[in-house]
Amino acid sequence: MKLILHFVFLFATCFSLQAAGLAGKHPNIIFILTDDQGYGDISAHGNPVLKTPNMDRLHDEGVRFLDFHVSPTCSPTRSALLTGRHEFKNGVTHTILERERMALDATTLPQVLKKAGYTSGIFGKWHLGDEDAYQPENRGFDEVFIHGAGGIGQHYPGSCGDAPGNMYASPLIKHNGQFEKTEGYCTDVFFAQATKWIEKVKGEKPFYVHIATNVPHGPLQVRDEDLARYKDKVADLDAAKFFGMLANADDNIGRLLAKLSEWGIEKNTLVIFMNDNGGTAGCKVFNAGMRGTKGTPFLGGTRASSFWRWPGTLKPADASQLTAHIDFLPTLAEIAGASLDGKAAAQIEGRSLVPILENPASEWPTRTLFTHLGRWAKDSSPETGKYMNCSVRTKDFHLVNISKQNKPEWMLFDLRNDFGEAHNVAAENGAVFEELKAAFEKWWPTVVPMMVNETAPLAVENPFWTLYRKQFGSLPPPESEASQKRRAKDDK
Repeated sequence: MKLILHFVFLFATCFSLQAAGLAGKHPNIIFILTDDQGYGDISAHGNPVLKTPNMDRLHDEGVRFLDFHVSPTCSPTRSALLTGRHEFKNGVTHTILERERMALDATTLPQVLKKAGYTSGIFGKWHLGDEDAYQPENRGFDEVFIHGAGGIGQHYPGSCGDAPGNMYASPLIKHNGQFEKTEGYCTDVFFAQATKWIEKVKGEKPFYVHIATNVPHGPLQVRDEDLARYKDKVADLDAAKFFGMLANADDNIGRLLAKLSEWGIEKNTLVIFMNDNGGTAGCKVFNAGMRGTKGTPFLGGTRASSFWRWPGTLKPADASQLTAHIDFLPTLAEIAGASLDGKAAAQIEGRSLVPILENPASEWPTRTLFTHLGRWAKDSSPETGKYMNCSVRTKDFHLVNISKQNKPEWMLFDLRNDFGEAHNVAAENGAVFEELKAAFEKWWPTVVPMMVNETAPLAVENPFWTLYRKQFGSLPPPESEASQKRRAKDDK
């Protein structure tokens, strides 16, 4: 018995030392976020066509969260990741029309990490406000290399828009306040610039690198050699383009991992990989058995990959706890040893994932998560969209409403037996059904007052176009009406 107690003591001691070591360990951090890649768009998750060996490597060599959730669309997810609170509390209820702007009173992840001695750089997509006050250089990032709007070449009424005429090939990029003409495919450009910056700052300070790819978001502009990888493997041309774009992103991840090893900083660098919402073109081929895609509150619209690789520190394992984008900031703050002042601490709704990263089988208290697509009409009351495309999630159940008439037409799914959400079991689970409906009614009034962009007037001109005119003297010739229609269709 004494021997058994001795081993129990040693195990508990080792576990506590591991816990003490992870918090405040101060690693370099690289975060890779793809745009519109679904949970099923990765070979590690069973995709029968797409090959992603380097994403698979992050999966195989890290802690992978099996039930990690984001928002149904991109701006909302990005704001929640960077603030630790629900997107609606950041004023983000859409992806355009000034409603993609992250509230200026929000404390951001790079601002938090800066207090712990980090330097931060963003490469690729921002999509949380194109006006100067909302730009990443004014939200805590030291190095900024981005396109505008939600995608390269996109532009909408108001302030949300990229540089005029931009394409995925050799895009014009805003680099620390000035446009630069690049050479090469956009994803190659973003990873190359991030790698160049890491090489410059490594060893001086711990770094946070935020690589947010524009791919595989539409329009599906893909390199010919990448399209060739899948053109004859799937019947749908859009799916082939989509997979080719992801294959290129996977190649870039592989090159970056090789550089970390070459530089000798692999064991001091936490690499995190995620996607920002449900999938699109790839779901025609494989959707991991889930219902719904991008833009829906079903699991297929919100379930995301979440791989955390840190060689020598994190042991590869599955973690099945219910986790979410709002957990990202508090987790990195704890790992980085960044103190949270009263304002930042009060803002955070998420939980640190450190206990799970240390022990993937650890207990995880019950929680309730809320999803809402938003996107009610411009200048209308949020109440007009209260019940449209929303959900309430616990570990075992999912309450979903896809009403088009803004009515409380709820469905309940028992995820223990029906992860594909095929059977409405509200009648058989009356108590749970009423409990989750009540939770939604209690939650809704807490977010409406924080929707600060709902009546914001549209900017007269997209700030990226204003900067373009200032830097180059004039705008390029306008697009033809036919071209504008094609672009609008592709941007969806």
